[in-house]
Amino acid sequence: MNKILKYRLKPEIALDENNLKAFISPKIKDGANWKLLKRSIDARSRKVSVDVEIGLYADEKDPWAIDYQKPDNEVKNARQIIIIGTGPAGLFAALRCLELGVKPILFERGKDVRDRRRDLARINKEHIVDPDSNYCFGEGGAGTYSDGKLYTRSKKRGDVRRILEILVVHGASEAILQDTHPHIGTNKLPKVISDMRETIESRGGEIHFNSRVVDFILKNGEIKGIELADGRKQEGEGVILATGHSARDIFELLEKHKITIESKPFALGVRVEHPQQLIDRIQYHCDTRGEFLPAAPYALTTQTDINKVRRGVFSFCMCPGGFIVPSATAPGEVVVNGMSPSKRDSKYANSGIVVAVEKEDLKEYQQHGNFSALAFQSEIEKRACEVAGGQQKAPAQRLTDYIGNRRSQNLPESSYQPGLESCLLSDVLPASIDQRLRIGFKDFGKKSKGFVTNEAVVVGVESRTSSPVHIPRNSDTWEHIQLKRLFPCGEGAGYAGGIMSAAIDGEKCAEKLIEKYINAGK
Repeated sequence: MNKILKYRLKPEIALDENNLKAFISPKIKDGANWKLLKRSIDARSRKVSVDVEIGLYADEKDPWAIDYQKPDNEVKNARQIIIIGTGPAGLFAALRCLELGVKPILFERGKDVRDRRRDLARINKEHIVDPDSNYCFGEGGAGTYSDGKLYTRSKKRGDVRRILEILVVHGASEAILQDTHPHIGTNKLPKVISDMRETIESRGGEIHFNSRVVDFILKNGEIKGIELADGRKQEGEGVILATGHSARDIFELLEKHKITIESKPFALGVRVEHPQQLIDRIQYHCDTRGEFLPAAPYALTTQTDINKVRRGVFSFCMCPGGFIVPSATAPGEVVVNGMSPSKRDSKYANSGIVVAVEKEDLKEYQQHGNFSALAFQSEIEKRACEVAGGQQKAPAQRLTDYIGNRRSQNLPESSYQPGLESCLLSDVLPASIDQRLRIGFKDFGKKSKGFVTNEAVVVGVESRTSSPVHIPRNSDTWEHIQLKRLFPCGEGAGYAGGIMSAAIDGEKCAEKLIEKYINAGK
């Protein structure tokens, strides 16, 4: 008989494989097998504990084993669809196509994960930004080198377990099936991504790198194919547009062809970095976390009231034991993001602290029409670059100085490789955002004693939190509301917010396209 046991254990038992085995084994009777199913750290009280779920099963077949198997059907000569972008939305759409007997042909403006590393090194060391190969563009998308978090709050989007299983089958640790907030790590994710590429290509799919889309082939209200920068053209049964939140040239191409898009608010702010040891002390209520507890994360939120207008300030993409990285996609702009390796063993903790951009912030940009939010975003990124010296150095202040609106005389060490420049972030951020961030930080300091400290540094700007443009689609067919055979997908279209939701969205877009334009004709 299958059975689930639940325990609340000390970290040194729950988080060590040998110690957990020594604890569980005496409790197992009649030769039953056991398996760790779930693990969640509870640091709400002063004594940190770990909740675990152990699955027991009597026979040799594991009822909680991974169901997913790599597609084994050959699609080389099957009907084909075009996928633009190889982020999680594009890759998972392609894998779903294989399962459904359809050939995916993917086009990626950037490079594969191996060659992409060289361009990331040039950004960090030489301040040179390649518009087609950077922390946002290239195989695996922005998530490949920007942390690899696998958590989504929305369980209604789709089968979260299935997505995790696909990642495990392609090389991710089974721990992502057990942890409440799973995480692969920036150092591990590239191998997972390249294994997914191998699956796609081995079954007859195609992936083309260094292949930037410059035009659509349109006829009679339908998209028939695409044209690339080198002159190549490709036609297919339909197009899944999964280009990510930073593909501004794609937004411009849609506008050029009068294909409906809409301006969309996003969140804007800064990234704050603390010594990880300080965050550990706050979150775990101890001087040192010891050898078993992982680097502590945090999640903070508060409400601010200015002129009777209430707006939230909240942490975003928190990276324990991580690094701040440059995420610009063009020269002349400064954008920051966070990432963590699998072990989360950096001495720093960082998180975005952001405020939702509302229509009132965009009043001066209405002449840009559908690009009002994008123009607002772009102007701030260019300003950040300008005040910090015109390269990839980022404007920064010590946290206490930021709250007091004082230029820092010096800055603490930071994980941000291109370097920091002491500036007033109030010279970069709009007053409506800047004021709320100051209020928010003050409140965080009250909620989390020790958070506001001279040891922390505030770095600007955190502006690529989501797409500033929405590409509307029919809620039933998932097809663009105007252009037939175009399926807007993932973060870039405004339908996802992270690896998991983008992957689920990619799978569903593939299903919807195939259902309408391939299976319907059978």
